Amino acid sequence: MKEEMIHGKVEGIRDSLLAQLRQLYQYQVEEDVFLPHDLAQFLAKASCAINREIALYITRDGEIVDVSVGTDRDVELRDYRLRRNPDRLSGVRCLHTHPNGDGHLSDVDLSALRAFRYDGMTALGVKDGEPTFVQSAFLIKHAEILLTDTARWYRLPDREWLSQIEESDKIVGREGKAKDADAPERAVLMGIESEESLAELARLADTAGAEVVGAFLQKKDKPDTALFIGRGRADELCRQCQALEADLCIFDEELTGIQVRNLEDILRVKVVDRTTLILDIFAQRATSAEGKLQVELAQLQYQSTRLIGQGVVLSRLAGGIGTRGPGESKLEMNRRRIRERMTDLRRRLEALEKQRSLRRKSREKSDIPVVALVGYTNAGKSTLLNALSGAGVYAEDKLFATLDAVSRRVETEEHTAYLLTDTVGFIRKLPHALVSAFRSTLEEAALADVLVIVSDGSSREMQEQHDTVEEVLRDLGATEQPRIEVVNKCDTGIETSPIPGGVLISAKTGEGLDALRQRIADELQKTHAPVTIVLPFSQYGLLAKIRPLGRVVSESYTDEGTELSMILSAADRDRLAAKYGKDIFR
Repeated sequence: MKEEMIHGKVEGIRDSLLAQLRQLYQYQVEEDVFLPHDLAQFLAKASCAINREIALYITRDGEIVDVSVGTDRDVELRDYRLRRNPDRLSGVRCLHTHPNGDGHLSDVDLSALRAFRYDGMTALGVKDGEPTFVQSAFLIKHAEILLTDTARWYRLPDREWLSQIEESDKIVGREGKAKDADAPERAVLMGIESEESLAELARLADTAGAEVVGAFLQKKDKPDTALFIGRGRADELCRQCQALEADLCIFDEELTGIQVRNLEDILRVKVVDRTTLILDIFAQRATSAEGKLQVELAQLQYQSTRLIGQGVVLSRLAGGIGTRGPGESKLEMNRRRIRERMTDLRRRLEALEKQRSLRRKSREKSDIPVVALVGYTNAGKSTLLNALSGAGVYAEDKLFATLDAVSRRVETEEHTAYLLTDTVGFIRKLPHALVSAFRSTLEEAALADVLVIVSDGSSREMQEQHDTVEEVLRDLGATEQPRIEVVNKCDTGIETSPIPGGVLISAKTGEGLDALRQRIADELQKTHAPVTIVLPFSQYGLLAKIRPLGRVVSESYTDEGTELSMILSAADRDRLAAKYGKDIFR
């Protein structure tokens, strides 16, 4: 028995009219008629009576398989794919009314034609209970659209339009969709904070490989619990996504699992929040074994709180009457597997952290100071590392181009050796899961002897980005080290540093790098400096205690005793002077 349900917004419609609409399921359109006159007249009267759009879905056999009611501006266009092959036409044409009397198809109508692959999309203008003009559209080569001229409702080219459906089916069936397999996803952005934050989200989407086709901002102080943006704005966003033929919608905030599910039900596209987008970029960019493990752990931590199920209805773990039988629900199995995988990842990361600790102790034992480059993502840290050390690490004008901490040995002009370390970039609203998973990597900054804070001088939001870096450093406990403020990209026209005491440089052209090298040397001089120690032969045994304290540059024997040139920290220098006297230093 055929379903005779009227879909859409049926609230407030008289029962008698609903019954008449249900009778349309029994209506048979003749095979050589595109739009029967009596059907057009009925739709005009019904649509004008309720001041809402009405949509019919008609098969090639003339059977009406669905009747839907919308608002005065639109109707929810449904996906009717009667063929198994999704690359072919659906086998159904969509006919819907426009209560304002305009028979022209809208952008939303045309995008729905392409997205749902209807046999045809037809708009029937209705006004004062009478039909006016009709316009149809059909798919042709390369998913392009053939848009017909508007025609009087009683003078339609039935034969021509029906023949076009047959021709379109042959064309679309031959072309398929294989050629679009590698095409980037079309993304629509939605934010509630600011245009600047939305622009940054666009850069994140571009870095992830998506094509941004639209961006919308809604000023909202308090997000909606169920939909984040409210029902009315969600309905409008649905039409915008459809008109722009979007594959996904990216929100500039963190969404709950319920919000994602509700939004996907309304928007009919994949919904991604800012955190998921950043995690996806990290998954693409991670190259080292530790980086890949950290990203996977962060993704699982985020997903574990967003698994949606039917709550206690599915639970089979409590025991007792009524709980015996199938065992775990699919939701609980997913949660258990995620927990088990997270435990395994943490175990492997702990092993890598032990190796990192051993390397760190080795560095501390050799007393080589560490200078860490920190800053907002895409501020130019990797390019600066290459310029100062010749490291040759990957650097690109994209957010989070590099994730893994990279260290290179560098020497000052005074031959003070230090390790220059590039760290992962920071960003506003950095996901907590990432901070947790990357904590061991970020601790390179917290344990560094000197911090070089790199800011992007070409960004209009440099100060806000700098504040974000300061906030993350506070969270990591990296507040006590000496700091060198660096304003990069001065080749873009910056003449004075916007940050007091900042060093203007261009890592790309090399401008200002000598001044930066001298600042690093000056800071290291305060903590690690070259000293000359002369020990009489009677105190020769002290050499075994002094050598491990720093890096030995040279060792020679004179008439006075053993002369040792080495790089020593200020704390060790003061301790040796207090214990053995200042006379051992020359």
